[in-house]
Amino acid sequence: MADSTITKVDGSHSPTGAMGQKYLASGKHVALRLWVSEAPGEAKPASRREYETVGYVIGGAAELRLEGQVVRLDPGDSWVVPAGAEHSYRILEEFTALEATSPPAHAHGRDETAH
Repeated sequence: MADSTITKVDGSHSPTGAMGQKYLASGKHVALRLWVSEAPGEAKPASRREYETVGYVIGGAAELRLEGQVVRLDPGDSWVVPAGAEHSYRILEEFTALEATSPPAHAHGRDETAH
């Protein structure tokens, strides 16, 4: 029998991670998180994650550095960070973006220091 459970997450009560990410709905294979009004500043430390990330810029601008490549992210842009790829972000203008991770990056799991 197929899973027919509906999961609804009230964003006003979502947990917030150590780097300011708001955790939204999470399933068995994918999870959503939201970054709201991230302040401009120095590049985040480079990291590698076990999960794939796809994102969408709602507002502001950032620079994504991925395995020696650099790309600017502006409103309406989307991106992919493959699992295991070294990457970092630098916020250029107050930044709001939605990300999906697969497998899920959880609020109380391996993602407490990720971005």
